[in-house]
Amino acid sequence: MSEPAAASAAAPAAAGPAGRDAPPDRYKWLALSNTSLGMFMATVDSSIVIISMPAIFRGIHLDPFAPGNISYLLWMIMGYLLVTAVLVVTLGRLGDIVGRVKIYNLGFVVFTLASLALSFDPAYGGAGAMWLIGWRVVQAIGGSMLMANSAAILTDAFPARQRGMALGINQISALSGQFIGLVLGGLLSAWDWRAVFWVNVPVGIFGTIWAYRSLREISARQPARIDWWGNATFALGCGALLVSITYGIQPYGHHTMGWTSPKVLAGLIGGAALLVLFAVIETRVPQPMFHLGLFRNRHFTAGNAASLLASVARGGLQFMLIIWLQGIWLPLHGYDYADAPLWAGIFLLPLTAGFLIAGPLSGALSDRFGVRYFTTGGLLVFGASFVGLLALPIDFPYWAFALLVMCNGIGSGMFSAPNTSAIMSSVPANHRGAASGMRSTFQNSGMSLSIGVFFSLLIVGLANRLPGALDSGLRAQGVPAGAAAHAASLPPVSTVFSAFLGINPVQTLLGPSGTLARLPAHNRAVLTGKEFFPHLISGPFHHGLVIVFATAAAMSLLAATASALRGKPRP
Repeated sequence: MSEPAAASAAAPAAAGPAGRDAPPDRYKWLALSNTSLGMFMATVDSSIVIISMPAIFRGIHLDPFAPGNISYLLWMIMGYLLVTAVLVVTLGRLGDIVGRVKIYNLGFVVFTLASLALSFDPAYGGAGAMWLIGWRVVQAIGGSMLMANSAAILTDAFPARQRGMALGINQISALSGQFIGLVLGGLLSAWDWRAVFWVNVPVGIFGTIWAYRSLREISARQPARIDWWGNATFALGCGALLVSITYGIQPYGHHTMGWTSPKVLAGLIGGAALLVLFAVIETRVPQPMFHLGLFRNRHFTAGNAASLLASVARGGLQFMLIIWLQGIWLPLHGYDYADAPLWAGIFLLPLTAGFLIAGPLSGALSDRFGVRYFTTGGLLVFGASFVGLLALPIDFPYWAFALLVMCNGIGSGMFSAPNTSAIMSSVPANHRGAASGMRSTFQNSGMSLSIGVFFSLLIVGLANRLPGALDSGLRAQGVPAGAAAHAASLPPVSTVFSAFLGINPVQTLLGPSGTLARLPAHNRAVLTGKEFFPHLISGPFHHGLVIVFATAAAMSLLAATASALRGKPRP
């Protein structure tokens, strides 16, 4: 869209007083600031809960390691990601039909009310966990409304020569929110676990009032019938796949993971079949939800393929680095397990800094010099950082770790902003809501897939080596052979989640049976100290990390290849 066209399009009356009087040039900055706040709020909540899990489980009096309770933990994390992955396309298409601003503003309302409900959890134990999971789903619906329409609102408001800069700021607001949430969650949960939900309420109220007063519909609505069959088959198919992944990384019977479970296999096969049916439906209905014709545009297709692969590579990184820091590096450097979640967030700040430095700058420069060099170059930097992480020892010098994760953030920022601009600029104006939703679906699905993929790869690496190391290490400290063998036979997922939650894994393994209490004081002190478990798991964990980071590097290279194959933008 040219500058005169953008100015002309901005002429309709505003939805509220602030927007009504705003000239076109001022309106675009109002739209950018509000949608960036909305995206930051929506994504900060996908990570703020991750780092606050120990405090949340203590607050609702629930033992996460009791039989069956790991499901609560996983659904607290995965439920939000699953809903946002499934709904953004539907809500983006709905924005095209009824108005993007209308759906976006409603998202602020839903998100804020759900945050308020989460902070007033009235129950404890399993009932308290179900309350949180249920309202997290509602919160994710509001977040999906924000995610699905923010990029389309900005694409409408900004001329082509400034679009990369605007979408870059918006995208980096979203990505940085994921990592700032780690630090924010650590700080707030140290005060009160409910504060991780309280913090959204005043921001949400302010953002809601501001959005209703300042944002307006610039693009013409596209009245259409809702594609019910397409919506249903996509939601059920995508949901079945992501739910199956959630259960696949949990233990099943005597297996370390659940990929052989009939329920998981049925969900994977059934979900894939439903998505095939969805694709067939979309080619036959007159007004489809998912405009498959957009994939004839090479720029749109290459951008989304690169986004999916990069999202898979990036999504699991957060979990791997948290486990690495909390379970091994921080205890080895004198930090208590209980304090490790907060410090892990702080030590990952260079990753956020890389996003914040590279994102807006690359977005603005790509408006002038084109996107391909930034997107492909950024993905190569991104992949190189994984190769660097492969070379680090488990007990690394922090300066080297900080430099590598900052390079990872810089590469991701270089790619994300120009790629978003290229995708959104390559589609007709009347399909921008659907295109924005499709872009978000690939990105959010990649996050969910990455957790399943990388977590499974890590567990496979641990399952081959951890039992032997654990058995011999426990026996060396006087643990009876039977108790040591039992602890070594437990699924590695319990050990990994202990480290993830900032709990000494030895207490999780030996505490419930009373074995730990019967040992001599010296052996008990060694087992529960800060060095025994990190030294014990270092070898097996590094083996798992090699598999994970090598896979991430390969996915980054594939994403760079897809990005390099894009053509010139063709609206």
